Amino acid sequence: MKTLGMIGGTSWHSTIEYYKLINQMAAKIIGEQANPPLIIHSINIELMREQNKEKINAKYLETSLKLQNAGAQAIVICANTPHMVYDFVQPKIEIPILHIAKATGTEAQRLGLKKLGLLGNKPTMTGDFIPKVLKKNYGIETIIPEEEAIPQAHHYVSKELTQGVFSEEAKAFFLEQIHLLQKKGAEGIILGCTELPLLIKSNDIDISTLATTDLHAQMAVDFIFSDG
Repeated sequence: MKTLGMIGGTSWHSTIEYYKLINQMAAKIIGEQANPPLIIHSINIELMREQNKEKINAKYLETSLKLQNAGAQAIVICANTPHMVYDFVQPKIEIPILHIAKATGTEAQRLGLKKLGLLGNKPTMTGDFIPKVLKKNYGIETIIPEEEAIPQAHHYVSKELTQGVFSEEAKAFFLEQIHLLQKKGAEGIILGCTELPLLIKSNDIDISTLATTDLHAQMAVDFIFSDG
């Protein structure tokens, strides 16, 4: 098994979910009597809330180098939004960062989906770090909610979901956004927040969903057990 480095903390709820999923998926291969080698570095989430891109880039580079020097053979960033650092950090380290959008794009391609709605917090929905990878590598178009809905989506993600709060109001809001994205031509919905699949279940809607955390965790496990 290869050693995987994990950058967590944004949020710690998300980090726990990644750790659990990776171990559960690995257990299906090696059994419950063993587990894969993982190195976890948890970053203070206040860094992301400052929204200082230079500081965020510098911290993720510093952390990635620490994991590399500690023996990690690849890195998984345990959340969607921090993938904004990928273009800055990846060229400066010697091991791969397993990109969450590539995990998502591979599954969307398998399902034959060409136009996806993207839900998450404001930086995830308005940034290019997921749409750019999906377009360049898979020819997939990404659409997001209307501009006036983005602050409310961000509020529910940052103030409720990442704090472990799952309200009926948040669920109703995101179900409405999914309906509106379907009307705009979305063939599937990217649940671009670790906690969104805990709020929205597959039987709540009649459209394919891509839970980025699950797909990313599977990508991590595939790497751990890969040859070469």
